[in-house]
Amino acid sequence: MTHREPARLVVLISGTGRNLQALIDASTRGDLGAQIVKVISNRSAVAGLARAEAAGIATQTIDHRGFDTREAFDAALGDAIAAAAPDIVALAGFMRILTADFIRRFEGRLLNIHPSLLPKYRGLHTHRRALEAADRWHGASIHFVTEELDGGPVVLQGRIAVEPEDTEQTLARRVMEEVELLIYPAAVRWMAGGRLRLQDHLAWLDDTRLQTPVQWPLDDAAPDSVNP
Repeated sequence: MTHREPARLVVLISGTGRNLQALIDASTRGDLGAQIVKVISNRSAVAGLARAEAAGIATQTIDHRGFDTREAFDAALGDAIAAAAPDIVALAGFMRILTADFIRRFEGRLLNIHPSLLPKYRGLHTHRRALEAADRWHGASIHFVTEELDGGPVVLQGRIAVEPEDTEQTLARRVMEEVELLIYPAAVRWMAGGRLRLQDHLAWLDDTRLQTPVQWPLDDAAPDSVNP
């Protein structure tokens, strides 16, 4: 990926924006390698928009309910994103299934965070499904967005042990706080630095094809290096 320095990042949200806040915090610390140039939500008056505004980031709401078709909404969303000239588009709790035309428009620039150890539990209710399956481990994944729902190449994963006393709510909170808020800034940093890219529908890190996702935590001795 070629980009300006720092990389330009647009973040898509639908709700509270906790992963957005992790990206804002990393950018403020100078740890992200990217400038968040716009935050777009498909829902108005959500906490994530307030987080962005508090950080001085431009925001925009494009309510999907104002469009007759999914294609019309995605076209308007795509135009708003394109106007910001982003190098990276990060979906951070963006609760919309995107059309193929939209994905092709931004192919190679779209990252998503999903609260499961993909390919397990694509779609919704991931924490409930992990508990119902009596899984020992649960976690979150960063992946490139492709036309297959939650099916793009997985870049980075982190996991936690499922505790006997976990409920759907406690597991969701733990995955968010112990995994998601840590791994998304790391993946964006790789992409902003030109280390991570999508090529021929495959994920590449440091010119090495990722046969399996990188696992978090990274090597403490060399937190910015990965030997896939």
